[in-house]
Amino acid sequence: MRLTRVYIDQPLAPGARVTLPESAGAHLVRVLRLREGEACVLFNGDGHDYDARLLSAGKRGVEAEVDAVRIVDNESPLRLVLLQGIARGEKMDLILQKATELGVAAIAPVFADRTEVRLDGERLEKRVAHWRSVVTSACEQSGRARVPEVLAPRGLAEAAASLDADALKLTLDPLGEHRFDTLTPSVVGGIVIGIGPEGGWSEKDRVILRTHGFSGLRLGPRVLRTETAGLAAIAALQAKFGDL
Repeated sequence: MRLTRVYIDQPLAPGARVTLPESAGAHLVRVLRLREGEACVLFNGDGHDYDARLLSAGKRGVEAEVDAVRIVDNESPLRLVLLQGIARGEKMDLILQKATELGVAAIAPVFADRTEVRLDGERLEKRVAHWRSVVTSACEQSGRARVPEVLAPRGLAEAAASLDADALKLTLDPLGEHRFDTLTPSVVGGIVIGIGPEGGWSEKDRVILRTHGFSGLRLGPRVLRTETAGLAAIAALQAKFGDL
């Protein structure tokens, strides 16, 4: 039987006793009905899984003890970064969840010219915290022990300027110069795939992308929705260059 994995933002080592976050403890005890002495798996994003067992499961909290540590080697050899125009509500959650399952190394949410979601201040902080929670939950389910970074949202120009200069930067374009059968990515900086928001990239956005080294990649003749485009591109790139 597959053991439940729980993410906790704490240092872990064999013999350590840790108090689980309230949400994680509630999930193990109230939802999965684990009891004292039963096993679970903890991870904190350092590339390891930590076999643990519950020491206590009471009203004052859930405590576990780490018994052993195991290296988890299921990360893609291809560093993939998703530059994603911020989408609305559940669409953005879906993109983050599935991109994590597909093995991206980082997600850079951007405010594009046609972004419909307006966030600032406390509302922005809460949304970013929610997005990071979506990503860690996807790691729990998919078995990843490295948590993809969710960068703070920025304007497209600022985000594009901060990207690794050695990365191959692509955006989907039915008339783009690159095709999958001729694509040869740099192995130094990996690949950045840029996906527009619901309304797509505007001409202003496209100028910014070209200025910062983005070129077009053909992924068939049809126009894909924002929640489809990035995931299809990531899966295809992983199949050819990453998770072989």
